[in-house]
Amino acid sequence: MNNFVRTSTLIGLLLGIVGCSDVPQQEATLSHSSADWKISAYSTAAPNFIGGAATILDANGDVLRQGSNEWYCRSGNPRSEPEAGWASAHEAMPLCMDSVGLSWLTQYMSGQPPVIERDVYIWMLHGDVGEDNTTPMVLHETESEAQNWIESGAHLMLMPKDPSSLSAFGSDFNEGGPYVMFQDTPDAHLMIPVSGYYDYQPQAR
Repeated sequence: MNNFVRTSTLIGLLLGIVGCSDVPQQEATLSHSSADWKISAYSTAAPNFIGGAATILDANGDVLRQGSNEWYCRSGNPRSEPEAGWASAHEAMPLCMDSVGLSWLTQYMSGQPPVIERDVYIWMLHGDVGEDNTTPMVLHETESEAQNWIESGAHLMLMPKDPSSLSAFGSDFNEGGPYVMFQDTPDAHLMIPVSGYYDYQPQAR
């Protein structure tokens, strides 16, 4: 089964099925700089059958909770974490991924073109606080063309070993289907919206 067919089949199963995992109500009073809050916020970036047993990492790589599966969850916001912690799970932009996904993220965050051994999926059910869809690390809306700025809700991402394998997909994030972020760059990946994707930025059509 080729990449396009495999991805399209997975998308058909996911769209409208997976929504944002809420941070449990009992955690609402915790300090957002605490390990307990981060564990709750970061682990819910993926479905519970993944995040519930994942290893939770702090931004500096410290283990906040040792997991029992092969998944890792951590914040993904490249901006500086406030002293009081992220205001919300959405602001923290947490991701859940396996070791290959963690390698992709580490390379991307350090400004290196990611080189990975295989395609990998990364969950972001709390979405992100916005970035330019065409150029990596453009993190302020004022620095982006209006038509390129997207603040995402819940989604899954496919990070390909070969970014050119995504050539069958477009980059229009308003169509409602999968689209390419950072098209024609080494950081290109497929964004797969799920239920709640347009909670923060309404679909333009």
